[in-house]
Formats: sequence, C-alpha cells, structure tokens
Amino acid sequence: MIKLIIGKKGSGKTKLLIEKVNSAAQTSTGNVVCIEKGMKLTFELDHKVRLIDAEEYNIKGYEVFYGFVNGILAANYDIKEIYVDGILKIGAKDGNKDIAGLGDLLQKLYKQIPPEVTLIFTVSAEESELPDEVLKFS
Repeated sequence: MIKLIIGKKGSGKTKLLIEKVNSAAQTSTGNVVCIEKGMKLTFELDHKVRLIDAEEYNIKGYEVFYGFVNGILAANYDIKEIYVDGILKIGAKDGNKDIAGLGDLLQKLYKQIPPEVTLIFTVSAEESELPDEVLKFS
C-alpha cells in the first residue's frame, strides 16, 4: 500500500510523519524504515526505527530510489513499513521537482511492493500541482 502526506512547505508534513513513524515503531509486527535526505530526524525517531540517509547512499533520482527500496526489501523480509520524507528532493532533476516522474515511481512501486508492506511519502507540493497519477495514492 502507498500513502501520501501532501502539503506545501511548512505545513507540518514532517511532524505528522514523525508521529506515524514513532507509532509504527511501537505497534508494527515487523521492521520500520525511514528514508530522508540528510539526517535531520536522528533524534526525533524511536531508536527501533532504521533511519537511512539518502545522501549517504547517493540516492538521486527516482530510478535509483526505486532500486534502493527493492534492495532493502530483498535484504530484509521483515520490513513492514517504509516512510520517506521529502521524496521530491530525492527525485529532483537538476534541482527541480520532477512531479511527472513521481507518478511513474509510485505506479512502479505499487506494482512491485508486496501487499504487506506500506510506503508513506511526504510530498511538498499543493494538491493542485499534482497529476492524477500521484493523487490517486493520497
């Protein structure tokens, strides 16, 4: 399952994500992973959460991100929830938001990810900016 937390910058998306991640760390029957660009959430998340810095692994672009997610799922079958803060920053092309590419990524992940795994993304954009391919996951 894929879910989106949508809103403009400063609207509280990351705060909501932190609450969801920490709640999942306490209640999930499997492992919880959080991927972000930079390590801003280090002290905000429960110690049970596997925090991954996209920059440390040079994850730039949606294709690389897609491969990375499949790799971590292949390496650990116990992952039940993956949270991603700032997917538009991770998938940016030449420093610009790639909203069309996000739709393609979400569709590929939807087809590939096992049904028992939930992915939750923060998307820093207005709903009016997003195409239907993205909004159908919100």
